[in-house]
Amino acid sequence: MHHGLPRQAPGSDASTRRLLSLCGPLPERPRVLDLGCGPGRSALLLAAEAGAGGAEVTAVDLHAPFLEELRVAAAARGLGDRVRTALADMGSLTGEDFEDGCFDLVWAEGSAYILGFDAALARWKRLLAPGGTLVLTECQWTVPEPSAGARAFWDPHYALRTTAGNLAAAQAAGYRVLGVHHLPDTDWDEYYGPLAERVRTLSGAAGPAMAAALAATREELDVRARHGHEYGYTGYVLRPVTAGDGGAWPARPETAADAAAVRVVNLAAFGTPLEADLVDALRTDDSWLPGLSYVAEAPDGSVAAHALLTRCEVDGVPALALAPVAAAPAVQRSGAGSSVVRALLAAARERGESLVLVLGHPEYYPRFGFVPASHFGIRAPFEVPDEAMMALVLDDSVPVPAGTVGYPAPFGV
Repeated sequence: MHHGLPRQAPGSDASTRRLLSLCGPLPERPRVLDLGCGPGRSALLLAAEAGAGGAEVTAVDLHAPFLEELRVAAAARGLGDRVRTALADMGSLTGEDFEDGCFDLVWAEGSAYILGFDAALARWKRLLAPGGTLVLTECQWTVPEPSAGARAFWDPHYALRTTAGNLAAAQAAGYRVLGVHHLPDTDWDEYYGPLAERVRTLSGAAGPAMAAALAATREELDVRARHGHEYGYTGYVLRPVTAGDGGAWPARPETAADAAAVRVVNLAAFGTPLEADLVDALRTDDSWLPGLSYVAEAPDGSVAAHALLTRCEVDGVPALALAPVAAAPAVQRSGAGSSVVRALLAAARERGESLVLVLGHPEYYPRFGFVPASHFGIRAPFEVPDEAMMALVLDDSVPVPAGTVGYPAPFGV
């Protein structure tokens, strides 16, 4: 039933390119492993566009006809020398072609569910070369309380989580999050449109196996039509934690009991009371957002670092201001600050926030995905170097406002 269809899961060339962009710089000719490649739509794009001049792609699937489709398509596009197919089980890759550290980029659009998200994270990490990146898409809940109808379909098939649950699983598995991309509804149309047409074409086909497959697919299409607003696919761009990345510094929301320790950390980090006083003033301001003040813990449980997001605006449109970010002097350059910032940004993303602004060091914040705010037409309310005023888009389905940043009153600007 699926032969000849362009995709075997929701996705689009635009989403593949977006996820690729979140990987950051790649080797000139990266070694890419596409797992559960199906007919190879992503493999072909990666072979043509990843790195400076395209990638060397190893495409893995257990269905030989899909691999043959991919070989034919690669040859037709002049990519036959860049795409190698392998009939193999992506859950138990063995042999010299799949030794530890063989790939700069491991890619899995719509296939990780076959193993399960956690198992995929664990089994595929060894395949990554130092500095390598894992990209996978996962179906998940997009509402806090899914309806009984949606659960009746999904719970027996696959236990969906939320973005927060998947981010926590990735971090627990030893990855840092380079980026997250929520696939738009049009990506489902690219998959379900041709599939629905195929179902209509095959209706009435003989044979109990085909009848059962058609019935299951009709149910899947119907559930999407009725409950599609409750679940969707999200892409995760992940890199294994290395020394200095913050893996040894668990981060969490601050509690009331942390307030004094947070002040001590800010005083020690900056050497003046300005930032510590700013945090205290923001606590009583309307811009304070409960749950968006995070701390990183030292091994003894003490507060080692702190990061804060509060409400700001860009010409009246709500955004978030990241400030201050502080690490105790004894743990600076250890990854504690990176850990707390990544956890805080993940929490903001899960809450549905779309834009974060920071005025800071241009060699530090790009590691979290920040780019000059001027790229979006956003400017500070005072003169600052262009590269120091930065923005991070958390949800690229929301238009990014242009204009001047309006900070909360305690900032004094």
